[in-house]
Amino acid sequence: MIKNYIKAAFRTLIKNKAYSFLNIFGLAIGIACASLIFLWVEDEVNFDSVNVKKDQLYICRENEKYDTYVLTHSSTPGVMGPAIKTEIPGVANVCRTSEDQTPLLFSVGDHSVYASGKFAEASIFSMFTLPFVQGNATSAFAELKSVVITESAAKKFFGNDKNVVGRSVRVSNQSDYIVSGVIKDIPSNSSMQFEWIMPFKPYYDRSPWLWKWSNYSLTTYVELKPGVNPESVNKILYNYIQKRVPEALGHTFLFSMNNWHLRNAFDNGKMTGGGRIEYVHLFTLIACIILIIACINFMNLATARSEKRSREVGVRKVLGAGKAALIFQFIGEALFMAFIAAMVAVLIVLLALPAFNLLVQKQLTVGFNNPNHIFGLIGITVACGIIAGSYPSLYLSSFNPIAVLKGIKLKNSGAAFIRKGLVVIQFSVSIVLIICTVIVYQQIQHVKGRQLGFNKNNLIEMNLQGQMAANYDVIKQDLISSGYAQNVALSDHSIIYGGNNTDGMEWTGKPPGSKVLISTRYVTPEFFETSKLTLLEGRNLTVADTGKPIRMVVTKALEKLMGKGSAVGKTMHYHGDTTTAVIVGVVNDYVYGSMYDKPDPVLFFTTKPQNASVMYVRINGHKDIEKTLAAIQVIMKKDNPSYPFDYRFVDDQFNQMFLSEMLISKLSRVFATLAIVISCLGLFGLAAYTAERRTKEIGIRKVLGASVGSVTTLLSKDFLQLVLLSCLIAFPIAYWTMFNWLKTYQYHIKIQWQVFAIAGIAGVLIAFATISFQSIKAALANPVKSLRSE
Repeated sequence: MIKNYIKAAFRTLIKNKAYSFLNIFGLAIGIACASLIFLWVEDEVNFDSVNVKKDQLYICRENEKYDTYVLTHSSTPGVMGPAIKTEIPGVANVCRTSEDQTPLLFSVGDHSVYASGKFAEASIFSMFTLPFVQGNATSAFAELKSVVITESAAKKFFGNDKNVVGRSVRVSNQSDYIVSGVIKDIPSNSSMQFEWIMPFKPYYDRSPWLWKWSNYSLTTYVELKPGVNPESVNKILYNYIQKRVPEALGHTFLFSMNNWHLRNAFDNGKMTGGGRIEYVHLFTLIACIILIIACINFMNLATARSEKRSREVGVRKVLGAGKAALIFQFIGEALFMAFIAAMVAVLIVLLALPAFNLLVQKQLTVGFNNPNHIFGLIGITVACGIIAGSYPSLYLSSFNPIAVLKGIKLKNSGAAFIRKGLVVIQFSVSIVLIICTVIVYQQIQHVKGRQLGFNKNNLIEMNLQGQMAANYDVIKQDLISSGYAQNVALSDHSIIYGGNNTDGMEWTGKPPGSKVLISTRYVTPEFFETSKLTLLEGRNLTVADTGKPIRMVVTKALEKLMGKGSAVGKTMHYHGDTTTAVIVGVVNDYVYGSMYDKPDPVLFFTTKPQNASVMYVRINGHKDIEKTLAAIQVIMKKDNPSYPFDYRFVDDQFNQMFLSEMLISKLSRVFATLAIVISCLGLFGLAAYTAERRTKEIGIRKVLGASVGSVTTLLSKDFLQLVLLSCLIAFPIAYWTMFNWLKTYQYHIKIQWQVFAIAGIAGVLIAFATISFQSIKAALANPVKSLRSE
């Protein structure tokens, strides 16, 4: 029986080659799009799944309550980890690490390269799944001057040398470390990323500020014993820090590894359930929509050509075929075409995957050896075949054989209504995607074009390495004298990211009990000119401002917090410390950290070069960029010979902050385009069938004097009316969707009516271009040929 169904399906495919091609190609594009999306979704939902203990691993997070909001972060006191392990039942293990990846210079002979990593306790190897390919976890940190590196880092340091355990590397041109182990490269879909790990103890011992319960500067990971409820631990952790520091604002809680990547959005201290998971849901929905649009094409073309198969159905019924048999036949034909489409889709995926990987910045693979991928493809194919063939099979199998064989014209008004409804659905979805894509793009450009308060262009950032601090004055003079740099400055933190902050600043007039988080920056006096922050009141910082009384510059936001009038001359001091600092200047607010939030208040103090961590160079924008970088490299090599020239453009750092939004924007554009293409394939087929069915009518009209334009209008107007109706349905849906999406951002655009007008016009023009080819072709046909049989 199955063999007969396949033969029948093959005959139908050959008999209707053009329409079968449109059905198969439309389904193939839909299945290929869905497959690519599901590969991306699979990678996202499997984030951190490489860790065997994923369900038992947590990161300690803090909720700190300030006057107007609750801040959630992952910085913890350095002394908290050992206390938790000792005092809280249910905790199996604890691991403390440095917060961010630290870039260090590694030298092997004359070969020097930068690599980023973390300082961590040895428990990291038992808590996280980090398979050793050389060495072992037990002896990895037996020596304090040992380092564990990844396979990629081993190749980076030692080239193609195979066994590198026991080899020596010089770190930051200061100390020799022994490679004690090599681990497999960490998968890209892992939250824990590094090229090297070094023992935590030396890092901790040389950082006395980490020894205090009041200082939050480390990341603490916790492994719970199997079966332990994290909420029971959270009850103990809630006031854990307050027992040591009563005035502390932070309340600690455990945040599961299962949520680190997908559900890491917090609002006022509460987990919103949002984050990356929203993108997963969004694109899963888009994949389903694209598949449905492809299935609608099949339904429309199959029911539109029902008259062509009516006699076949009538004869089969007279010969004894039941309705169920006919339904199985037509669904079988749909499944046959769906499986052909699936094979074409696999080819499309293989061809498109390199470009898709480049787009999403992942290394996705088709994975034919993965049973989930095979069963997933089969499931999508069968679902498409059944959905696409369901309505046509029910409709065709319901024909009355007597009426069909007598030649009585079928009453298909109900089918025609459904076809029109399906076309409206297709174009409504396509227009919604167009509008959403445009608004997402506008929002990204709006934020990227936001006035930051400083000039990010032509600004280079370098980590302070080697002799850069000691030779700062010489480097600055050499760079400016070269004509390639306009100014040079130092800072303790990157201008565009977050840094140190405090809630302990007090001033006259501050409300009792008020808690305000203020960022602190230590900079050299040239920082404001280099970054192009504007001095609004008072004077700039000077080298002498490190003496007593300490002098500082504040931003406009902090001046407003301090009450009416100028802040210049007012004093501040740390809570519990009588040493005062005098405000000597006010600069404009600037945006850092989150590009969507309002600027937070900042305090600037003068720093000595040895206490800074980054150097900024304002390059001459009128000079050739390649020549500028080459000149800076020569100067840095002269004044800091032991370190390679390594730099970053601040505007590139700025763009990196929008990777997720840019990904969504690009994917939306791609899939909106493909949804429109699939919709147009169906519309093209319907237009061709309509022109074919009305051939004789068109011939008579032309004989009676109808022009090409009037015939084209006749054939096009019904379809264009459906597209206009689609616009009326799509506009409110798109507005509601985008309005709610934009509400999640403090800094966002207003939705403009022009977007809807452009999307509507684009939809009509695309539909008209699709229809007009068939309409004009029919209008230009010789009426003699169409009327000859009459």
